[in-house]
Amino acid sequence: MNQIDLMKELHVQSDKKIVMLVLDGLGGLPGPSGKTELEEARTPNMDRLCRQAVCGLSTPITPGITPGSGPGHLGLFGYDPLEYTIGRGVLEALGIGLTLRPTSIAARGNFCTLDPQTGVITDRRAGRIPTSKCAELVAKLRAITLEGVDITVEPVKDYRFALILDGEGLEDGVTETDPQKTGLRPLEVRPLTERSRKTASLLNAWIGKAFEVLKNESPANGCTLRGIAKDPGLPSYREVYGLNACAIATYPMYKGLARLVGMDVLEAGDTIASEIETLKSAWDRYDFFFFHVKKTDSAGEDGDFDAKVRVIEETDAVLPELLALKPSVLIITGDHSTPASMKSHSWHELPVLFVADNIRPDGVTEFGERACMAGGLGHLRHTDLMPLAMAHADRLTKYGA
Repeated sequence: MNQIDLMKELHVQSDKKIVMLVLDGLGGLPGPSGKTELEEARTPNMDRLCRQAVCGLSTPITPGITPGSGPGHLGLFGYDPLEYTIGRGVLEALGIGLTLRPTSIAARGNFCTLDPQTGVITDRRAGRIPTSKCAELVAKLRAITLEGVDITVEPVKDYRFALILDGEGLEDGVTETDPQKTGLRPLEVRPLTERSRKTASLLNAWIGKAFEVLKNESPANGCTLRGIAKDPGLPSYREVYGLNACAIATYPMYKGLARLVGMDVLEAGDTIASEIETLKSAWDRYDFFFFHVKKTDSAGEDGDFDAKVRVIEETDAVLPELLALKPSVLIITGDHSTPASMKSHSWHELPVLFVADNIRPDGVTEFGERACMAGGLGHLRHTDLMPLAMAHADRLTKYGA
């Protein structure tokens, strides 16, 4: 029996509510002062919570493995990312409300900047073009046709778009075209199985036509495709945990993650303050709240240590409003680490702050990576957090006689 089946068997009803506050890319590394971004930030409310909480460090997948955002969040939701693999394209498509059929294959597209002479990528995000420019370019890409498939192209946010091919015989199991660094040409899609040859061929044909459409654009004169996959059909939060769950997130991909596991996605503005207002308005209607803060990760990827500190401080400032709702269980953590010094995701463990009525508080007095090393939770995996949350919310019955 795996953990998902165990949760299906043991969950019971309770009126206690769970909030999972995820600061995307929260984990960091020491900066100029010798402190990480979280340690540098002024977080009086999180520090105060630590004194009535149990803390620890959590590994998203396994030690040494750097997770994407999809696996990082799936682990937090209790789905083992080594068992349930989700392509980023599925998340982007679902995140903007697109429908995937069993015959569909989805990809996340990134507009990028290519050197017109060499064809190498000089900017993987095309200068983070605004969403309005992305929509303008997507409108041009919609003119592309391929025999035997229906094509959907929709803007997502900034430089990202979603691509869906729908037709018979499409299978996942193909490589991405993003080389993950500048100075290299976009890659070809390669099939990883005999069954995925048709998919690879069609995607390469689409990319070739896309390059022709974009070649005179600036700065987005190229594109790459990532996370090419089919909808895996995960069991829902209601089925697994018996929870009426919702998500409060501003970026489409995280909305897609939530929809993938059957959460309702609530509309909120682009600020943390507006997300809090959405949380308040929905409080009486749900049992579980996934509350996502994106800009910690964006700042880390940009290498902006100070900006990441500011986002953490902004989140800390609204905590009293969240706590006034009196959640029975509150978890504060991240999906993965994004140290500003690395400008990328990393394999480092995530600090965890866990508050509930019936816990054993430890001696941690401030929320930070080094402080959490001494916490009572010790070192655990992301997949351990949902069972702990369910138990502390009186939502699990006894296992066995």
